[in-house]
Amino acid sequence: MTGIYFYDSRVFDLIRGLKPSGRNELEITDVNNMYIESGDLYFDVLQGWWTDAGQFESLHHASTLVAAERGYADPPPLLTHA
Repeated sequence: MTGIYFYDSRVFDLIRGLKPSGRNELEITDVNNMYIESGDLYFDVLQGWWTDAGQFESLHHASTLVAAERGYADPPPLLTHA
Protein backbone atom coordinates (compact mmCIF):
# COMPACT_ATOMS: atom_id res chain seq x y z
CA MET A 1 0.00 0.00 0.00
CA THR A 2 1.36 3.37 -0.98
CA GLY A 3 1.65 5.80 1.89
CA ILE A 4 3.48 6.93 4.95
CA TYR A 5 3.38 4.72 8.03
CA PHE A 6 3.56 5.61 11.71
CA TYR A 7 3.81 2.84 14.29
CA ASP A 8 3.68 2.65 18.04
CA SER A 9 6.46 1.01 20.04
CA ARG A 10 4.86 -2.45 19.65
CA VAL A 11 6.19 -2.56 16.10
CA PHE A 12 9.62 -3.69 17.33
CA ASP A 13 8.17 -6.75 19.05
CA LEU A 14 6.12 -7.54 15.94
CA ILE A 15 9.18 -7.26 13.71
CA ARG A 16 11.11 -9.71 15.88
CA GLY A 17 8.41 -12.30 15.14
CA LEU A 18 8.49 -11.90 11.36
CA LYS A 19 9.78 -14.58 9.04
CA PRO A 20 11.56 -13.55 5.82
CA SER A 21 9.42 -13.63 2.69
CA GLY A 22 10.14 -15.52 -0.50
CA ARG A 23 12.42 -12.60 -1.38
CA ASN A 24 14.27 -13.30 1.90
CA GLU A 25 13.22 -9.90 3.25
CA LEU A 26 11.07 -8.75 6.14
CA GLU A 27 7.94 -7.25 4.60
CA ILE A 28 6.22 -4.11 5.90
CA THR A 29 2.94 -5.56 4.59
CA ASP A 30 3.25 -8.35 7.16
CA VAL A 31 3.56 -5.73 9.91
CA ASN A 32 0.50 -3.88 8.59
CA ASN A 33 -1.45 -7.16 8.49
CA MET A 34 -0.58 -7.81 12.14
CA TYR A 35 -2.03 -4.42 13.07
CA ILE A 36 -5.15 -5.19 10.98
CA GLU A 37 -5.58 -8.54 12.75
CA SER A 38 -5.36 -6.88 16.15
CA GLY A 39 -7.84 -4.16 15.12
CA ASP A 40 -5.23 -1.45 15.58
CA LEU A 41 -4.64 -0.22 12.02
CA TYR A 42 -6.05 3.21 11.19
CA PHE A 43 -5.64 5.39 8.16
CA ASP A 44 -6.34 8.84 6.86
CA VAL A 45 -6.19 10.30 3.38
CA LEU A 46 -3.82 13.25 3.22
CA GLN A 47 -4.25 16.08 0.77
CA GLY A 48 -1.38 17.24 -1.42
CA TRP A 49 1.34 15.43 -3.31
CA TRP A 50 3.16 12.21 -2.60
CA THR A 51 6.45 10.91 -3.93
CA ASP A 52 8.72 8.03 -3.12
CA ALA A 53 11.86 8.82 -1.13
CA GLY A 54 13.36 5.36 -0.80
CA GLN A 55 16.27 5.82 -3.20
CA PHE A 56 18.85 8.58 -3.44
CA GLU A 57 17.35 9.94 -6.67
CA SER A 58 13.78 9.93 -5.34
CA LEU A 59 14.88 11.47 -2.02
CA HIS A 60 16.49 14.28 -4.02
CA HIS A 61 13.26 14.70 -5.98
CA ALA A 62 11.24 14.85 -2.73
CA SER A 63 13.66 17.43 -1.32
CA THR A 64 13.21 19.54 -4.44
CA LEU A 65 9.41 19.40 -4.08
CA VAL A 66 9.55 20.43 -0.41
CA ALA A 67 12.01 23.25 -1.18
CA ALA A 68 9.78 24.58 -3.97
CA GLU A 69 6.66 24.34 -1.81
CA ARG A 70 8.39 26.35 0.93
CA GLY A 71 9.80 28.93 -1.46
CA TYR A 72 13.44 27.91 -1.05
CA ALA A 73 15.93 27.64 -3.86
CA ASP A 74 16.16 24.18 -5.34
CA PRO A 75 18.74 21.87 -3.80
CA PRO A 76 21.88 21.38 -5.88
CA PRO A 77 21.78 18.74 -8.63
CA LEU A 78 22.28 15.18 -7.51
CA LEU A 79 25.84 14.01 -8.07
CA THR A 80 26.20 10.72 -9.88
CA HIS A 81 29.26 8.54 -10.20
CA ALA A 82 30.31 7.23 -13.58
